[in-house]
Amino acid sequence: MAEIKNYTLNFGPQHPAAHGVLRLVLELDGEVVQRADPHIGLLHRATEKLAEQKTFIQSVPYMDRLDYVSMMCNEHAYVMAIEKLIGVEVPIRAQYIRVMFDEITRILNHLLWIGAHGLDVGAMAVFLYAFREREDLMDCYEAVSGARMHAAYYRPGGVYRDLPDTMPQYRATKVRNEAAIREMNRDRQGSLLDFIEAFTERFPGYVDEYETLLTDNRIWKQRLVGIGVVDPDRAKALGFTGPMLRGSGVAWDLRKMQPYEVYDRLDFDIPVGTNGDCYDRYLVRVAEMRESNRIIRQCVEWLRANPGPVMTDSHKVAPPSRVDMKSNMEELIHHFKLFTEGFHVPEGQVYSAVEHPKGEFGIYLVSDGANKPYRLKIRAPGFAHLQGLDEMARGHMLADVVTIIGTQDIVFGEIDR
Repeated sequence: MAEIKNYTLNFGPQHPAAHGVLRLVLELDGEVVQRADPHIGLLHRATEKLAEQKTFIQSVPYMDRLDYVSMMCNEHAYVMAIEKLIGVEVPIRAQYIRVMFDEITRILNHLLWIGAHGLDVGAMAVFLYAFREREDLMDCYEAVSGARMHAAYYRPGGVYRDLPDTMPQYRATKVRNEAAIREMNRDRQGSLLDFIEAFTERFPGYVDEYETLLTDNRIWKQRLVGIGVVDPDRAKALGFTGPMLRGSGVAWDLRKMQPYEVYDRLDFDIPVGTNGDCYDRYLVRVAEMRESNRIIRQCVEWLRANPGPVMTDSHKVAPPSRVDMKSNMEELIHHFKLFTEGFHVPEGQVYSAVEHPKGEFGIYLVSDGANKPYRLKIRAPGFAHLQGLDEMARGHMLADVVTIIGTQDIVFGEIDR
């Protein structure tokens, strides 16, 4: 009688529901996964090497392109590493703006995740709902930086510029009449802060809609409950962070445990799961969207009441104002040197991490006193999560592999770096 052997299957390389260019070599016994071997490197960006050839400020836009769903959070870790080495003081208003945009970015990330995860397991509608809200938040990105995704808004010493007093408005077209446009522009009559505040008032209702679609949905629960279970000790041993770790019941969040910027002044909770399965990780991320909304509201309130500078006044690190530059020779020289040669960072090494939407995103920076990093290493949360894929998928069906990829919320820009 013929010997029955396991067979291997190439899962990818493809771009499944925005997670990135993943190739898995699966060893299957029928439809049951015996082993999953991720092959990475198909989206290599060479960010760590490119940073060695660029001045410190020129590398900020490269950070946006690592995890292209959590743009400003990547920038945040990088500029914080530079600030630690230089010892520059960031104005308090800039810190609140950074925290507010970190949380806007967290919601942006989780909205794409919930839509893509839904698509992964066959739920089409939630993707369209999530993108409705992403449009509003990308308008906030565009209002402050001019770009809808790759903002390059955070700079060493603060942020590029203060929040605008007006929001761009829609105009009437052949497709939409005046009444429809008036409705679309209803929340765009005031400043960016007014627009964000109006969004935070609407958003909890939107999250309720996602939960109505998914949380008690019988098919959704059948696909997620009990799939990819990771116990707390194993999650820690594998280097999981963020919702992947908190879904297993470990209440670890850098915003609480190692506060940076103004997180220690804000009131928010850390959602944790109990079972460590895909369903718990879903619940944790949905609860995180609600908590981020709370943080944004507190930031809007503070920023309204406290005007002030958003960039350090040290012209060795930050450019002078345009007015000063055009009327003062000294300022012109500062401007010229800053944007040609860049600033020199003192010799030393530093590790700076933020609570990125996917977990702990860290930048390890080594400076030899030059105007470029000597070495830059990135601690990408998705890299550690992907190494757990084999363990999480073993013994599950082929269809469950897609669910596990979805629950990991991996993006290959940061994994391949």
